[in-house]
Amino acid sequence: MTAVAPAPAWRGIGLILLAGLCFTVQDAVAKHVAAAVPVLMVLWVRYVLQAGISAALLLPTVPRERLRTRRAGLQVLRGLLLLGSSASAVHGLKHLPMAEFAAIVMVTPLLVSLLAVVFFKEQLSAAGWALLVLSFAGTLLIVRPAGAPYGWAALYPFACMVLGALYQLVTSRLAREGEDPTATHLLSMGTCALLFSLTAPLSWSPVDDIASWGWLALMSAAGAAGHLFVAHAYRHAPATVLAPCSYASLGWAVLAGWLVFGHVPDAWTWGGIALILACGLASTRLRPGGP
Repeated sequence: MTAVAPAPAWRGIGLILLAGLCFTVQDAVAKHVAAAVPVLMVLWVRYVLQAGISAALLLPTVPRERLRTRRAGLQVLRGLLLLGSSASAVHGLKHLPMAEFAAIVMVTPLLVSLLAVVFFKEQLSAAGWALLVLSFAGTLLIVRPAGAPYGWAALYPFACMVLGALYQLVTSRLAREGEDPTATHLLSMGTCALLFSLTAPLSWSPVDDIASWGWLALMSAAGAAGHLFVAHAYRHAPATVLAPCSYASLGWAVLAGWLVFGHVPDAWTWGGIALILACGLASTRLRPGGP
């Protein structure tokens, strides 16, 4: 008989779903502003504002002892992985429709689950493996090699996928070792803000449009909330439970691409999305290591 995930795991699942919505808002705004603002500048503004918003909201309410870290190296590594994944994502979104970009990146949960089994010795039941394979098949229905070619631009979501999977694994490792999610969040934001500040002069361009600054602020706030939700999610559930839930982000991306950019997926894409979401939701009901 299939076991249901323990109650605390559902808190992590809910947080991951909220994070997916936040990241979709962030990506939609990034795609919009990247058409007029250099990508490195978009990323610089995003992380400087995210770091500022996070610090203003969290530092006054969090005891200083919670902000100490015993794994500074892993915290910096997490920030670097986030930096690389973010840069790849904005470049990819600039060249690909949101649905197609998200479909390629949706291989990330599969990769996370596989790596979690290898490195963290987490376990998946036979049903869990079958659902992950079917989810991957759903992405193939959407990406279809015979579909619209994107050439070298397709490398961006691939890089985002690999770096994102490693980012999630490091996040899970930090949670396992008792690192506070608030400290994890602030250190990652600070790492990205610092490093993008060093590159900002290379692509600086005046932005005189007040509306553009408003979009950049919204992008930053959504991203800050999303990353904080991710950090807390891994306190309530392991990677093998949370990874399939990330497939829901594909639904958010398709909806945003349709409503905001007028991109309507075809029948094959809808079929792939339905398969991915069905498998992801079914996977959340399986206990890691269950029968």
